[in-house]
Amino acid sequence: MTAHAKTPCELHRSRLGRRDILKLAAGMARGAAVGTGLLMPSIAQAAFSNSKTGTAPMSQNAFVYTELQISAPFDQVPWKKINDAIKAQPGFINKTWLSGLGNNSAGGIYAFDSIENAQKFVTGYFPAEARNFGVAQTTRVFDAMATKEASIDLNSVHYGAKPTTKPAAFVYTEVQLHVLPFDNGPWRTFNPVLKLQPGLLSKTWLSGLHTGTVGGFYAFDTIKNAQRFALDYFPTETRQLNAAFYTRVFDANATETASRDMASPFYG
Repeated sequence: MTAHAKTPCELHRSRLGRRDILKLAAGMARGAAVGTGLLMPSIAQAAFSNSKTGTAPMSQNAFVYTELQISAPFDQVPWKKINDAIKAQPGFINKTWLSGLGNNSAGGIYAFDSIENAQKFVTGYFPAEARNFGVAQTTRVFDAMATKEASIDLNSVHYGAKPTTKPAAFVYTEVQLHVLPFDNGPWRTFNPVLKLQPGLLSKTWLSGLHTGTVGGFYAFDTIKNAQRFALDYFPTETRQLNAAFYTRVFDANATETASRDMASPFYG
């Protein structure tokens, strides 16, 4: 058969090959240099170069992302009651609460000891919680073992890195690509560029269970830097991948107390 160039649709349906990654790296370098103007030394750069990673206290094998379609200031969310219920869920390790910037949605990023327990959570407990609020919901399950190496390289607190700066904002991203296995994807190309983003404290890479979507959960030192990343830089990254994407920015200050109660790794 005659070889032919991949179409965008074919690229989306297949894993990214070495040639695609090399093209992507070149495009990112050009876009970063002349497109956003954001590739300057980050104030968080020292945290990456001096960070010490260790062994996480419990072994997580899955992450869960949730978001409820509500609009309520976080101090009106009954988080204490919810925390007690979630702590009793099988395999639960920790949760970082999320409060949507601008829309006051409520959600979280969770670690579980197994994919099976994460699936039980998103098919059993969480839909019932959303039903109690009378609202629609979003859930995602991610394979935590697939992204361990890539996440450790970005100072991920979910894999034992010790936080040196308290986050002021979180960003969640997900890209409409199918990349399985995750290690064949372009994370080695992206990580050096991500380390230069202003105010980035850490990133946990995410690989969608069954779907192979790629994304991440980021911590930033300020809301301004988180918005700059979500609005200015991230669209240039997905443009190079020719893919649709999903982003959310969250106010970390609003949820600190609730997250500490759930052993969030962002607070030591």
